[in-house]
Amino acid sequence: MAEITLENVSKSFGAVSVINGVSLTVNSGEFMVFLGPSGSGKSTLLRMIAGLETIDSGSLTIGGVRSEGLAPGQRNVAMVFQNYALYPHMTVRENMAFGLRNIGLPEADIATRVSAAARMLEMDQLLDRRPAQLSGGQRQRVAIGRAIVKEPKAFLFDEPLSNLDAALRVRTRVELAQLHQRMNSTMIYVTHDQTEAMTLADRIVVLNECRIEQIGTPMEIYLKPATRFVAGFVGSPGMNFLPVETSRPGRTPVRFRNGFEIEIETSAPQAGAYDLGIRPEAVRVMTGSDDISRPTTEAKVGVVERLGERTLAYCRLDDGSELIAQDVGRSDVRPGDRVRIGLDLSAVHLFDAEGRSYHAH
Repeated sequence: MAEITLENVSKSFGAVSVINGVSLTVNSGEFMVFLGPSGSGKSTLLRMIAGLETIDSGSLTIGGVRSEGLAPGQRNVAMVFQNYALYPHMTVRENMAFGLRNIGLPEADIATRVSAAARMLEMDQLLDRRPAQLSGGQRQRVAIGRAIVKEPKAFLFDEPLSNLDAALRVRTRVELAQLHQRMNSTMIYVTHDQTEAMTLADRIVVLNECRIEQIGTPMEIYLKPATRFVAGFVGSPGMNFLPVETSRPGRTPVRFRNGFEIEIETSAPQAGAYDLGIRPEAVRVMTGSDDISRPTTEAKVGVVERLGERTLAYCRLDDGSELIAQDVGRSDVRPGDRVRIGLDLSAVHLFDAEGRSYHAH
């Protein structure tokens, strides 16, 4: 296990800056996920840690050793790639042993490490097969096994599940979580899939436009997004955003464009125009048996998504504003219905013009 620290690191390709002054610490034994859209810099940041991209400025420390000037093989980290990168002419056993033979490890030690990794990954029966005889999930296990046998200070995963089908991604995701629990190793995982990030991470680093938007636990990121970008990117579906006006700082009436008004306590420093953010599960399609103390307004239902355990209603307010509301799985709501929707005021956020978040109290 090893702590990994980046201090004010930057990276450019010509005139294009792809990482700009990023600082963060990955704790020893932590499973940290770099999450962001394509082009946010997450894979470049991972490759800088691995030594596959140079660091233009700043410092990198791995396990207490300054590492930005070390060759990839000297950093004692193992990377698992998106495309597996297995040798097709070699067996599973030979693929896993190849890197160890290159560094001259004794054959007895190689056999012990390969056998232990195969048992851990439940691949004992696959060791004599070649990659062409394996499924996508099995090939990914071989790639992970090849990393495990190196006994590195840290594991680096670059979107390792993106080539798998949906069901296999879920199963492999669980296996990765179990692997981390068994090994208690430092792991950094890159993905654009917020479900993977939420289910795997001890902490998430949300990246956007080559900078860090927020670092926090999955539930901190979900419940207390620091910016409008984080609020919209994390969650499926993302957070609703509605234009509103506040009349004063502190406890203030919040007025929607359709005339609907609520009152919340907010840390926003001044009155004015904001975007109100609220997640779909905090916007409910109301029935006669629901809590009438929840503030409500009318909306017209457009699309209805029935997801089994819940129903999502894509609604439009009278002023044209759109928002997604949630109902029970056995909902009777239909497209074209006019419904009353209720808001959970404890789940409201305000975002200013720069995207900064102010939470309701």
